[in-house]
Amino acid sequence: MNSIAEGRATFGRVEDDTLLRGAGRFVADAAPAGQAHGFFVRSPHASARIVSVDIDAARQVPGVIAVLTGADMDAAGIDGLSRHIPMTGRGGKKLVIPRRPALARERVAHGGEPVALVVAESMQAAQDAAELVAVEYEELKPVVDVRDAVLADAPQVWPEAKGNIAIDWPGAAPDPDANADAVDKVIAAAAHVARVTAVQQRIAVASLEPRGATASYDPAADAYMLRACSQSAGALRDHAASVMNLPKEKLRVITEDVGGAFGLKSAAFPEYIALLVAARMTVRTVHWMSSRAEAFLSDNQARDTVSEAELALDANGKFLALRLRVLANMGAYMASPGAHVATNNMARCLPGMYRIPLIDAQVKCLYTNTLAVGAYRGAGRPEANYLLERLVDEAARLTGIEPAKLRCKNCIPPSAIPFKTAVGMTYDSGEFAAILDQALALSDYAGFKQRRREAAPRGKYRGIGLSCFLEHSGALPLEGAGLLFPGDDSVVLALNVQSTGQGHATVFPRLVAERLGIKPGQVRHRHGDTNLGVAGFPSVASRSAMTAGSAIVRAVEAVLAKGRAVAAIMLEAADADIDYRKGAFEVVGTDRRVLLFEVAARAAELAKSGEISENLDTKLTTETPVTFPNGCHVAEVEIDPDTGQLKVVGYSAVDDCGNVLDATIVHGQLHGAVAQGLGQALLEMIRYDADSGQLVTGSFMDYGIPRADDMPPIVDDVHPVPATTNPLGVKGVGEAGTTAALAAIMNAIANAIPGGGADHMDMPATPEKIWAACRQAQQKS
Repeated sequence: MNSIAEGRATFGRVEDDTLLRGAGRFVADAAPAGQAHGFFVRSPHASARIVSVDIDAARQVPGVIAVLTGADMDAAGIDGLSRHIPMTGRGGKKLVIPRRPALARERVAHGGEPVALVVAESMQAAQDAAELVAVEYEELKPVVDVRDAVLADAPQVWPEAKGNIAIDWPGAAPDPDANADAVDKVIAAAAHVARVTAVQQRIAVASLEPRGATASYDPAADAYMLRACSQSAGALRDHAASVMNLPKEKLRVITEDVGGAFGLKSAAFPEYIALLVAARMTVRTVHWMSSRAEAFLSDNQARDTVSEAELALDANGKFLALRLRVLANMGAYMASPGAHVATNNMARCLPGMYRIPLIDAQVKCLYTNTLAVGAYRGAGRPEANYLLERLVDEAARLTGIEPAKLRCKNCIPPSAIPFKTAVGMTYDSGEFAAILDQALALSDYAGFKQRRREAAPRGKYRGIGLSCFLEHSGALPLEGAGLLFPGDDSVVLALNVQSTGQGHATVFPRLVAERLGIKPGQVRHRHGDTNLGVAGFPSVASRSAMTAGSAIVRAVEAVLAKGRAVAAIMLEAADADIDYRKGAFEVVGTDRRVLLFEVAARAAELAKSGEISENLDTKLTTETPVTFPNGCHVAEVEIDPDTGQLKVVGYSAVDDCGNVLDATIVHGQLHGAVAQGLGQALLEMIRYDADSGQLVTGSFMDYGIPRADDMPPIVDDVHPVPATTNPLGVKGVGEAGTTAALAAIMNAIANAIPGGGADHMDMPATPEKIWAACRQAQQKS
């Protein structure tokens, strides 16, 4: 393993040195000598029946080892890939989950779906042979837009999903119909009702390192190994083993460095399963690395919802009720946790940091002939917050109450916490009005009018936008940790959660060192190997610090409890007289002491001889309740009305992520997340041709992502209110910037352009859209 996956925490951020020197070890860097190469034949159609697949010519290409099709997957006993938590919709109907094959056999449901795998001695030979695989298709009419998929005459993606509906989710209330009636009555009688239709466009994950994997098979042990970029080797192993109908111990998964993940790399993809089958058929190590073009055609995508929202207010601007109706595009297959993201994950973010007594949030999840929609940074949180904060700004325009004042008026006060929301969540901590005030001061909100006046003589429109947010972090409560004593003056910290840029090798060993009173350099961080035997879930949902951190704290406590008993034997004292501090056990009130590592060595001897039941090596799992990160972000923009060019000239952020374990990492997570939020607000959008279902934005020539010069100066601060639900008092931070940035930027654009021309502008706010809105404003004036 490399110095990140198995390294000593000796200084500052231990990840930086290795990566900056180009010495990281990613999937493509782990190539063994003599490995074979895989290349996938992909469907050119969005919807079609497969009439025949002819692989004879491809097999004759020099260097070709094997050509696999869907028939080979069936012969190997491969199950469908789609896995999802059970969900029940309206009328008790279960979530519809069509079978997703590793290689398509009877039909294809989206462009780029893999149909065959060519394995050859070189990548060039595999690619040449793939061009000779002859697939005859009977093309069918596709549907790509969720608004079209819900129509009565829409093409049906799957016969078992009538009306293309995967699930019609009536909301989180115990009695959804009664709840909906109550909300209807309040809205009908309200003094003011703000209404917004918001589109969350489909976006690509576009991780720096595309997906890739290397599969091998050991005939003697009848066991497999898969090296893959993942967010948890354990979670990937469990999914892949389930699909292959294998005992888990027959598949080892290794993940080393990962070049970006953001939710994409949590589960097994069709390619990984096909590679494992190929490794067994050929008894060769088979490697595949996605090209960027393949990534656009095969990676799970994100967002893609259309929502109608209404917020009822009384005559004084008090929030009374919220109603949402959402159409969510699942793509052609059900990725995990696709429907959960669009329903529960989204709804649990409501009502944000506001007191809204009644909430009716209903969601229809629909299938289309597009790539599956999966988790991506935020995963339901940006969707909820964007809708809510655009709605609050609309309410401010409707009532005439200044946006900051309207937000402050409706913030949940500290005296109301713990606060149970209308969707059943309980906020355990938070100082929401104080965070809003801090963000207003940090952004010099009061001085904005003067800056706007100064921009006018230069011919520029200037705007400012607020975005308060609250999200839930944690989601999957169970996580494990291990503390292992190899026999020297060190301890191995074994984790399941995978670092994909979050700084695990810096933060977690330091946490162990602080709790044990030893030097950080004495703690070796290991992850990314299912042979470690540590249970848990992927590093998603801003969960790692709280769940793995809690498991580490409990593991340290367990080690010290076991060590105290061994130290008592060594020091010939009663257990109750043994204390632990600064890396040693000592007899209270004396100078008699024994070092932790001496106790660990003695415990190993006693356990081996049977005098005690176990040594100090400890693996355990804990369950950590969710936390509620929150904050307020303020964006300031300047627009050239003659060209539609926009510049984000200022960005201020105040976040409550609970106790801060590492300030540098918190700032880095925030800045990276804001960049991804800015990308969605201003640049990014996946487009499919409505008639053919072909991906139009299939490269970075057509799909824009932020560059360094797109990013504003960011001034950020924290307002830590410790969580009460975990021993470290931490909350998540990794998704906060993306959750907040969308509405902050779009509200700033609406504020900048006079006459309401951008009040209901959809993302991305391209120069063309902005120019058109400015022209409209000029014509009105």
